[in-house]
Amino acid sequence: MVSWAAVLGMALVALGMVLTPGPNMIYLVSRSISQGRRAGLISLGGTIVGFVVYMTMANLGLAAVFVLVPWLYTGLKVAGAAYLLYLAWKALRPGGASIFETRELAGDPPAKLFRMGLLTNLLNPKAAIMYMALIPQFIDPAAGNVMLQGFLLGSVQITVSLVVNAMFVIVAGSIAAFLATRPSWNKFQRWVTGTLLGAIGVKLAIDAPARASA
Repeated sequence: MVSWAAVLGMALVALGMVLTPGPNMIYLVSRSISQGRRAGLISLGGTIVGFVVYMTMANLGLAAVFVLVPWLYTGLKVAGAAYLLYLAWKALRPGGASIFETRELAGDPPAKLFRMGLLTNLLNPKAAIMYMALIPQFIDPAAGNVMLQGFLLGSVQITVSLVVNAMFVIVAGSIAAFLATRPSWNKFQRWVTGTLLGAIGVKLAIDAPARASA
């Protein structure tokens, strides 16, 4: 039902998104540096639950929307491509932020860590746009159940986010110390991320009309 090309494309977009500085990454890395790996992983659990909430809410409505309002499908795809290009510009512009430019946070108990991770993701505009505008880029209404496709592609995004964020949480302290004395590596990370997002954004913008009319 979901092609390998769609899975790979979704994985690349999810990788580019998770590597782009945003509320989730900044919070998780800051928490890990300030309070330790365990605190970072507990917070990550909250953010993953937030993704599951978004995925469920979006997919329960996407099937009906695509059937009743076909032009909205094209609009969402164009908006998703535009947002990827915006993220690419933020990463590539002079003075762009790096993932490991973090802030110190006070220590909190596990329940609050989980809750804050959940709320940070639920209030994160990147998460909302991911499910409402980016995942539809890879859904083909002619390929079968739209809702199931949305859940499968959402699971790919969640898996990528979980693995990459967990890696960053575990090694955050060491990476932050390394980058503090090597600013050129921050610039390299931003350029790689920005170029990846920009290339995917252009490709999706070009493909949007043709795929929407399939």
